[in-house]
Amino acid sequence: METVTRERVLDALCAIRCGAADTEEALHRQAEEALRAAGLLPEHEKRLGPRCRIDFLVGEIGIEIKKSRPQRAALLGQLLRYAQCGQIAELIVIAPRGVDMPARIGGKRVTMLSLERLWGIWLP
Repeated sequence: METVTRERVLDALCAIRCGAADTEEALHRQAEEALRAAGLLPEHEKRLGPRCRIDFLVGEIGIEIKKSRPQRAALLGQLLRYAQCGQIAELIVIAPRGVDMPARIGGKRVTMLSLERLWGIWLP
């Protein structure tokens, strides 16, 4: 198995295409399929601690998926909880619409991957 890097994870996630009617569960399935197709082993709904479960953990990279544009304050709090967990080296947030996030939260690198901005929403 190859080393898990930020670039490998982001390259895999760039295969996701978000439909306007897609649910968050559909986005989870697409993300997991894309990560596995890239030879990565995502852990889904990974418990990091009490009341702290991230959508995916791939190596030490945490991935959080939001169906709609996340509320910035709530997302910052959620990411800070994740960043305080020893299993996390960096974080990726996937959402149809991104929000401004600091480059680092709790000392961990944060990447916002906005599906609409990169590829546009497609209609079935």
